[in-house]
Amino acid sequence: MTQYHNPVLLKETLKGLKIKSEGVYVDVTYGGGGHSKAIIGLLGESGRLFGFDQDNDAFANKIDDSRFEFIAANFSHLTQYLKYHRVKFVDGILADFGVSSYQFDNGDRGFSIRNEGRLDMRMNQSQNLDAYHVLNQYSKDAISKLLFNYGELRNSKKIAEIIFSARSEYKIETTKDLINILMPVVPLKYQNKFFAKIFQAIRIEVNDELRVLKTFLKQSAEILRPGGRLVCISYHSLEDRLVKRFIKSGKLRIGEKK
Repeated sequence: MTQYHNPVLLKETLKGLKIKSEGVYVDVTYGGGGHSKAIIGLLGESGRLFGFDQDNDAFANKIDDSRFEFIAANFSHLTQYLKYHRVKFVDGILADFGVSSYQFDNGDRGFSIRNEGRLDMRMNQSQNLDAYHVLNQYSKDAISKLLFNYGELRNSKKIAEIIFSARSEYKIETTKDLINILMPVVPLKYQNKFFAKIFQAIRIEVNDELRVLKTFLKQSAEILRPGGRLVCISYHSLEDRLVKRFIKSGKLRIGEKK
Protein backbone atom coordinates (compact mmCIF):
# COMPACT_ATOMS: atom_id res chain seq x y z
CA MET A 1 0.00 0.00 0.00
CA THR A 2 1.26 3.47 -0.87
CA GLN A 3 1.75 5.65 2.21
CA TYR A 4 -0.59 8.65 2.18
CA HIS A 5 -1.16 10.97 5.12
CA ASN A 6 -4.39 11.31 7.07
CA PRO A 7 -7.35 12.83 5.18
CA VAL A 8 -7.95 16.53 5.86
CA LEU A 9 -11.16 17.88 7.42
CA LEU A 10 -12.54 14.36 7.81
CA LYS A 11 -15.18 15.15 10.44
CA GLU A 12 -16.32 18.22 8.51
CA THR A 13 -16.48 16.22 5.28
CA LEU A 14 -18.68 13.49 6.76
CA LYS A 15 -20.93 16.09 8.37
CA GLY A 16 -21.27 17.92 5.06
CA LEU A 17 -22.10 14.76 3.11
CA LYS A 18 -24.71 13.69 5.69
CA ILE A 19 -24.24 10.02 4.78
CA LYS A 20 -27.34 7.85 4.32
CA SER A 21 -26.72 4.15 4.85
CA GLU A 22 -28.42 3.19 1.55
CA GLY A 23 -26.95 6.11 -0.42
CA VAL A 24 -24.64 6.27 -3.42
CA TYR A 25 -21.52 8.42 -3.00
CA VAL A 26 -18.49 9.47 -5.03
CA ASP A 27 -15.01 10.44 -3.87
CA VAL A 28 -13.57 12.04 -6.99
CA THR A 29 -10.09 12.52 -5.49
CA TYR A 30 -9.46 9.10 -3.96
CA GLY A 31 -5.71 9.35 -3.21
CA GLY A 32 -4.93 7.28 -0.15
CA GLY A 33 -8.57 6.39 0.36
CA GLY A 34 -8.81 7.99 3.79
CA HIS A 35 -12.05 9.85 3.13
CA SER A 36 -13.50 6.87 1.26
CA LYS A 37 -12.78 4.44 4.08
CA ALA A 38 -14.66 6.68 6.49
CA ILE A 39 -17.59 7.02 4.07
CA ILE A 40 -17.92 3.31 3.39
CA GLY A 41 -17.82 2.66 7.13
CA LEU A 42 -21.12 4.54 7.38
CA LEU A 43 -22.83 2.74 4.51
CA GLY A 44 -25.20 -0.19 4.87
CA GLU A 45 -25.27 -3.31 2.71
CA SER A 46 -27.10 -1.54 -0.14
CA GLY A 47 -24.91 1.56 -0.09
CA ARG A 48 -22.36 2.19 -2.86
CA LEU A 49 -19.17 4.21 -3.16
CA PHE A 50 -17.15 5.13 -6.25
CA GLY A 51 -13.59 6.44 -6.06
CA PHE A 52 -11.96 8.34 -8.93
CA ASP A 53 -8.22 8.93 -9.29
CA GLN A 54 -6.03 9.34 -12.37
CA ASP A 55 -2.79 8.82 -10.40
CA ASN A 56 -1.48 5.28 -10.87
CA ASP A 57 -0.15 5.23 -7.30
CA ALA A 58 -3.65 5.60 -5.84
CA PHE A 59 -4.72 2.16 -7.08
CA ALA A 60 -2.49 0.52 -4.45
CA ASN A 61 -4.86 1.90 -1.80
CA LYS A 62 -8.02 0.42 -3.34
CA ILE A 63 -10.62 -0.64 -0.74
CA ASP A 64 -11.43 -4.35 -0.85
CA ASP A 65 -15.20 -4.13 -0.46
CA SER A 66 -18.02 -5.23 -2.77
CA ARG A 67 -19.74 -1.88 -2.23
CA PHE A 68 -16.72 0.01 -3.59
CA GLU A 69 -15.65 0.62 -7.20
CA PHE A 70 -12.30 2.24 -8.08
CA ILE A 71 -12.30 4.20 -11.34
CA ALA A 72 -8.86 5.02 -12.77
CA ALA A 73 -9.85 8.27 -14.48
CA ASN A 74 -9.89 12.03 -14.17
CA PHE A 75 -13.01 13.33 -12.42
CA SER A 76 -13.87 15.47 -15.44
CA HIS A 77 -15.33 12.19 -16.79
CA LEU A 78 -17.64 11.81 -13.80
CA THR A 79 -20.97 11.29 -15.56
CA GLN A 80 -19.51 9.13 -18.33
CA TYR A 81 -18.14 6.52 -15.93
CA LEU A 82 -21.11 6.57 -13.58
CA LYS A 83 -23.46 5.96 -16.50
CA TYR A 84 -21.25 3.03 -17.51
CA HIS A 85 -21.87 1.62 -14.03
CA ARG A 86 -25.61 2.30 -14.46
CA VAL A 87 -25.71 5.11 -11.94
CA LYS A 88 -28.02 7.97 -12.90
CA PHE A 89 -27.94 9.93 -9.65
CA VAL A 90 -25.85 10.03 -6.49
CA ASP A 91 -26.50 11.28 -2.97
CA GLY A 92 -23.17 12.94 -2.36
CA ILE A 93 -19.88 13.90 -3.98
CA LEU A 94 -16.57 14.70 -2.29
CA ALA A 95 -13.73 16.57 -4.00
CA ASP A 96 -10.45 17.30 -2.20
CA PHE A 97 -8.64 19.39 -4.81
CA GLY A 98 -4.94 19.98 -5.25
CA VAL A 99 -1.89 17.83 -4.58
CA SER A 100 -1.85 15.10 -1.94
CA SER A 101 0.79 15.05 0.78
CA TYR A 102 2.07 11.81 -0.77
CA GLN A 103 2.65 13.54 -4.11
CA PHE A 104 4.39 16.46 -2.39
CA ASP A 105 6.64 14.17 -0.37
CA ASN A 106 7.63 12.05 -3.37
CA GLY A 107 10.45 14.13 -4.87
CA ASP A 108 10.40 12.18 -8.13
CA ARG A 109 6.98 13.63 -8.94
CA GLY A 110 8.36 17.18 -9.08
CA PHE A 111 5.57 18.86 -7.09
CA SER A 112 7.63 19.89 -4.08
CA ILE A 113 9.77 22.92 -3.36
CA ARG A 114 11.51 20.99 -0.56
CA ASN A 115 12.50 17.85 -2.46
CA GLU A 116 14.57 17.94 -5.63
CA GLY A 117 13.20 16.04 -8.59
CA ARG A 118 12.68 16.21 -12.31
CA LEU A 119 10.22 18.91 -13.37
CA ASP A 120 7.22 16.65 -13.83
CA MET A 121 4.06 17.70 -11.89
CA ARG A 122 1.77 15.33 -13.81
CA MET A 123 -1.10 13.91 -11.79
CA ASN A 124 -1.73 11.50 -14.65
CA GLN A 125 1.68 9.96 -15.27
CA SER A 126 0.68 8.70 -18.72
CA GLN A 127 0.03 12.14 -20.23
CA ASN A 128 2.69 13.83 -22.37
CA LEU A 129 2.68 17.41 -21.11
CA ASP A 130 4.83 17.99 -18.02
CA ALA A 131 6.50 20.89 -16.23
CA TYR A 132 9.76 20.34 -18.10
CA HIS A 133 8.00 20.92 -21.42
CA VAL A 134 6.19 24.01 -20.11
CA LEU A 135 9.38 25.67 -18.87
CA ASN A 136 11.61 24.69 -21.79
CA GLN A 137 9.23 24.85 -24.76
CA TYR A 138 6.51 27.43 -24.02
CA SER A 139 6.99 30.93 -25.39
CA LYS A 140 7.99 33.72 -23.01
CA ASP A 141 4.54 35.27 -23.38
CA ALA A 142 2.79 31.96 -22.63
CA ILE A 143 4.87 31.46 -19.46
CA SER A 144 4.12 35.02 -18.36
CA LYS A 145 0.38 34.53 -18.86
CA LEU A 146 0.17 31.26 -16.93
CA LEU A 147 2.19 32.75 -14.04
CA PHE A 148 -0.17 35.72 -13.93
CA ASN A 149 -3.42 33.79 -14.38
CA TYR A 150 -2.66 30.72 -12.28
CA GLY A 151 -0.11 32.06 -9.77
CA GLU A 152 -1.56 35.56 -9.52
CA LEU A 153 1.99 36.94 -9.78
CA ARG A 154 2.06 40.61 -10.73
CA ASN A 155 5.67 40.48 -11.87
CA SER A 156 5.01 37.54 -14.18
CA LYS A 157 6.67 39.21 -17.18
CA LYS A 158 9.93 39.69 -15.30
CA ILE A 159 9.87 36.10 -14.03
CA ALA A 160 9.19 34.77 -17.54
CA GLU A 161 12.09 36.84 -18.87
CA ILE A 162 14.45 35.30 -16.31
CA ILE A 163 13.29 31.77 -17.16
CA PHE A 164 13.52 32.45 -20.90
CA SER A 165 17.04 33.85 -20.53
CA ALA A 166 18.26 30.94 -18.41
CA ARG A 167 16.92 28.26 -20.74
CA SER A 168 18.80 29.80 -23.68
CA GLU A 169 21.99 28.64 -21.92
CA TYR A 170 20.87 25.26 -20.53
CA LYS A 171 17.80 23.08 -20.05
CA ILE A 172 15.81 23.63 -16.87
CA GLU A 173 15.50 20.01 -15.75
CA THR A 174 14.85 19.85 -12.01
CA THR A 175 12.89 21.68 -9.32
CA LYS A 176 16.21 22.84 -7.89
CA ASP A 177 17.23 24.28 -11.27
CA LEU A 178 14.07 26.39 -11.34
CA ILE A 179 14.48 27.56 -7.75
CA ASN A 180 18.14 28.48 -8.28
CA ILE A 181 17.28 30.51 -11.38
CA LEU A 182 14.70 32.61 -9.54
CA MET A 183 16.24 32.77 -6.06
CA PRO A 184 18.27 35.96 -6.69
CA VAL A 185 15.14 38.02 -7.40
CA VAL A 186 13.11 36.92 -4.38
CA PRO A 187 13.38 38.62 -0.95
CA LEU A 188 14.28 36.03 1.69
CA LYS A 189 11.12 36.48 3.77
CA TYR A 190 8.86 35.88 0.74
CA GLN A 191 10.65 32.85 -0.74
CA ASN A 192 8.23 30.12 0.40
CA LYS A 193 5.13 32.02 -0.68
CA PHE A 194 6.72 33.07 -3.97
CA PHE A 195 7.84 29.58 -4.99
CA ALA A 196 4.53 28.07 -3.87
CA LYS A 197 2.80 30.36 -6.37
CA ILE A 198 5.32 29.51 -9.12
CA PHE A 199 4.84 25.77 -8.63
CA GLN A 200 1.07 26.16 -8.34
CA ALA A 201 0.86 28.03 -11.64
CA ILE A 202 2.94 25.46 -13.53
CA ARG A 203 1.06 22.54 -11.98
CA ILE A 204 -2.32 24.02 -12.92
CA GLU A 205 -1.13 24.43 -16.52
CA VAL A 206 0.29 20.90 -16.72
CA ASN A 207 -2.89 19.29 -15.40
CA ASP A 208 -5.38 21.74 -16.93
CA GLU A 209 -6.87 21.97 -13.46
CA LEU A 210 -9.26 24.88 -13.83
CA ARG A 211 -10.91 23.53 -16.97
CA VAL A 212 -11.22 20.14 -15.29
CA LEU A 213 -12.74 21.77 -12.21
CA LYS A 214 -15.32 23.65 -14.28
CA THR A 215 -16.26 20.48 -16.15
CA PHE A 216 -16.60 18.58 -12.88
CA LEU A 217 -18.81 21.22 -11.25
CA LYS A 218 -21.22 21.23 -14.19
CA GLN A 219 -21.44 17.43 -14.15
CA SER A 220 -21.90 17.31 -10.39
CA ALA A 221 -25.06 19.41 -10.75
CA GLU A 222 -26.37 16.92 -13.33
CA ILE A 223 -25.64 13.78 -11.33
CA LEU A 224 -26.64 14.87 -7.80
CA ARG A 225 -30.21 13.90 -6.92
CA PRO A 226 -32.44 16.57 -5.29
CA GLY A 227 -31.20 17.09 -1.75
CA GLY A 228 -27.78 15.62 -2.62
CA ARG A 229 -24.61 17.04 -1.09
CA LEU A 230 -21.47 18.40 -2.78
CA VAL A 231 -18.44 18.83 -0.49
CA CYS A 232 -15.35 20.56 -1.89
CA ILE A 233 -12.01 21.14 -0.16
CA SER A 234 -9.92 23.79 -1.90
CA TYR A 235 -6.48 25.23 -1.20
CA HIS A 236 -6.17 28.39 -3.24
CA SER A 237 -8.34 31.31 -4.27
CA LEU A 238 -8.74 30.27 -7.92
CA GLU A 239 -10.48 27.03 -6.94
CA ASP A 240 -12.29 28.62 -4.03
CA ARG A 241 -13.87 31.38 -6.13
CA LEU A 242 -15.04 28.96 -8.81
CA VAL A 243 -16.62 26.56 -6.32
CA LYS A 244 -18.32 29.25 -4.24
CA ARG A 245 -19.71 31.02 -7.30
CA PHE A 246 -21.04 27.78 -8.74
CA ILE A 247 -22.68 26.63 -5.49
CA LYS A 248 -24.22 30.06 -4.95
CA SER A 249 -25.44 30.80 -8.47
CA GLY A 250 -24.91 27.75 -10.65
CA LYS A 251 -22.52 29.84 -12.75
CA LEU A 252 -18.78 29.49 -13.31
CA ARG A 253 -18.15 33.10 -14.31
CA ILE A 254 -19.86 36.45 -14.04
CA GLY A 255 -22.39 37.06 -16.78
CA GLU A 256 -22.74 33.36 -17.64
CA LYS A 257 -26.22 32.00 -18.26
CA LYS A 258 -27.36 28.93 -16.36
